[in-house]
Amino acid sequence: MAREMLTVGVIGAGTMGAGIAQVCLQAGHEVLLHDVDQAAIERGRGRIADGLARLVEKGRLTTATRDSLLANLRDAPSLEGLAQESDLVIEAALEDLDLKRTIFRALGASAPSTAILATNTSALSVSEIGQSSGHPERVVGLHFFNPVQRMPLVEIVRGKATSDAVVAATAALALALSKTPVVVADVAGFLVNRLLGPYLDEAARLLEAGVPPQSVERAAVAFGMPMGPLELIDEVGLDIAAHAAAALFSAYGERMRPSPLLQRLLAAGLTGRKGGGGFYAWRADRKRGRSVKAGLHPELSAALGAAPRAPLALRDDELTDRLVLALLAEAWRCLEERVVDGPRTIDLATVFGMGFPPFRGGALRYAQTRGADDVLAGLRRVAASPDVVARGAAAARFDPPASLVAAAGQRTQGTAP
Repeated sequence: MAREMLTVGVIGAGTMGAGIAQVCLQAGHEVLLHDVDQAAIERGRGRIADGLARLVEKGRLTTATRDSLLANLRDAPSLEGLAQESDLVIEAALEDLDLKRTIFRALGASAPSTAILATNTSALSVSEIGQSSGHPERVVGLHFFNPVQRMPLVEIVRGKATSDAVVAATAALALALSKTPVVVADVAGFLVNRLLGPYLDEAARLLEAGVPPQSVERAAVAFGMPMGPLELIDEVGLDIAAHAAAALFSAYGERMRPSPLLQRLLAAGLTGRKGGGGFYAWRADRKRGRSVKAGLHPELSAALGAAPRAPLALRDDELTDRLVLALLAEAWRCLEERVVDGPRTIDLATVFGMGFPPFRGGALRYAQTRGADDVLAGLRRVAASPDVVARGAAAARFDPPASLVAAAGQRTQGTAP
């Protein structure tokens, strides 16, 4: 399927939709682009044209190739018209379940019986969306990461009724788009966002406990992360990060209870890099063609409020443990629940999807190298810290999963978790 030229319908011409459309064009497919009105479609066209122009500037595309790719991009004013012409539809609309149900109801009624219907949702149930189509066996999650053009991972989310053939065809398409696909179960947060949630939230909680932002960022970068967690939240967008955190809390309960810090920053009008301010202030840089950090945002101090009477004092390695151990515990839970087929898939996804240091081999390879005994001891040490104990039920984030306890009890260490 993915070796032939497909007609790919993309619903939603925003940042994600335009990025998806661009990579489909670059893979040699015809793309139909749809949004709420012609003005929105034109803005999406502009994003795609700008993205291809940057590739020309970098010498990765010729002008002639860019023009031929843009010739394969067509407007689709009608959702039904897009559905009727598409071999594959990728929905990248707003994260609103009712909206997506409406879209998939229309797709199910209009698309050919051979068409695959994919959603780029990052937090909603693929199974629930699929039921709206009337053809849930043809509905699959195709979760790209932002920025689509640069991020190598794609999560293929198998709904309860998604057929094996659709999963295989979608994974083949991802490979044809030069992406690395991982097949994951339809659970809240899927895999990568579920692991990122506690990691990012711990960063916010460290700030609330009085740890300087620079110390939190430095500890993550020293561990090997490409950027600190606060900068990553700014990149993702505070609104998107807060929405994902709320979805995780709703699904998994107290261990995913989010810090209120993001909501305070959002109330101050801060959305992250895209809005010019979040944890950091961002200023436009014409030479680089993108905004750059300009120090911590002045509103951050106000959002944090008065400093604690006894600010948390931790070494860099202890700060790293606060961030990483929360992620590792959730990774073990994903293994127990069979969210993926094994530890190597988690390693692959954490390296390609969230920037976990490649030299550490991925989250569970790092845990294996460190040793289950040490990871277990670290979780128990953090859980006993007074500030974590004070969280009450939310301290369950650091409860060791049963499989980790079992692995730590084995005499032979060094086996895969």
